[in-house]
Amino acid sequence: MSQLAVAVLIGGLAFAVTLQIRQDDSDKYSGVRGDELVELLKSLDSANERLGTQIDELTITRNGLLSSTKLSDRAEKQAKQRAEQLSILAGTSGATGPGIEVVIGDPDQRIGASSLLDAIEELRDAGAEAIAVNGVARVVAQTYFLDVGPEVRVGGREIKRPYVIEAIGNTNTLSEAVRFPGGLIDRVDNLGGIATVTKQKKITITALADVKSPEYAQPTS
Repeated sequence: MSQLAVAVLIGGLAFAVTLQIRQDDSDKYSGVRGDELVELLKSLDSANERLGTQIDELTITRNGLLSSTKLSDRAEKQAKQRAEQLSILAGTSGATGPGIEVVIGDPDQRIGASSLLDAIEELRDAGAEAIAVNGVARVVAQTYFLDVGPEVRVGGREIKRPYVIEAIGNTNTLSEAVRFPGGLIDRVDNLGGIATVTKQKKITITALADVKSPEYAQPTS
């Protein structure tokens, strides 16, 4: 039963009670005997009691519907929010937020796939929620890094030097993750490259991950 129908029924019952009460002030009962009038009043009281009970029941039903609607709206909002969070983690939707930009210069072409993967892992461990390389390669759990001659492929996309890594997350934590002794900046320097880190109030990542349908894995029933 919809909320509108419940409200209409409550209003109709209340109106009926009002009509019955108003009928008492007419002169049509002037000729009714006393005992008949007593029975009539008893009947009216009984009818009013039944109507009152029905109004109470309908009011409870209406309140239950209102409460159920609020719970449904809250559940729907939470489900939508969760889906949006998962789509960001899966790389199937864009993302925006604070973070850092790491630019790696590699004039001697000595920084390859393994070095880039190490850099990504450091950022992940530091809490990066969305990562992209050169604005075209979205990095997610299944993204691979591969040396192809002097170039590097990230998730099937060829990445040109210099490498630009954008990571969304806590700016201070991410920045410290690549600056600490023995970390990314030091390793790049040891390979003859130059790495710079810039904190950003807002980073927008539009690159999406390549979604591959599972060949063997199936959802559990």
